[in-house]
Amino acid sequence: MIVAAALPLLLEHGDRVTTRQIAHAAGIAEGTIFRAFADKDELVAAVLEAALDQAPLEAAIAAIEPDLPLDRAVAAAIALLQQRVLDIWRILSSVESRFHDSARRPMSDSHALVQLLERHRHSLAVEPVVAARLLRGLTLATTHPMLAGEQMSGDDVLRLFLHGVSG
Repeated sequence: MIVAAALPLLLEHGDRVTTRQIAHAAGIAEGTIFRAFADKDELVAAVLEAALDQAPLEAAIAAIEPDLPLDRAVAAAIALLQQRVLDIWRILSSVESRFHDSARRPMSDSHALVQLLERHRHSLAVEPVVAARLLRGLTLATTHPMLAGEQMSGDDVLRLFLHGVSG
């Protein structure tokens, strides 16, 4: 409950958010925060950990309608992946760099994305796990504000993923 209340405040105020603001948003006494967390830094780290949790993204991708045609299934996945890239960028941009080490971790394969693409194996030129890695990498590179400059639309990412760069 405290972490959930702190996330939007962290996005709004960065790590300058006060424990008083967090307690107010959570509807608890400020001292309750310090029964759950040693200090504000530990709370910020917990918020980052929750924001970086892959489980909600995996669940959202797994919920994509299994009978969609490849292009619509991939478009739905791209929308989720783009939002994830922007959400992670926003949260990491809102905190001091001393918190960034906790965000550094290898990106594991998305089982849900592989499963989504597995349903369309017959339409793929590569194995579903390779296609999933390529889709995630392409979406990151064309969405992240520090990499892309201007975000590529989901439709453009879809076309590039499905048809490449040839004319």
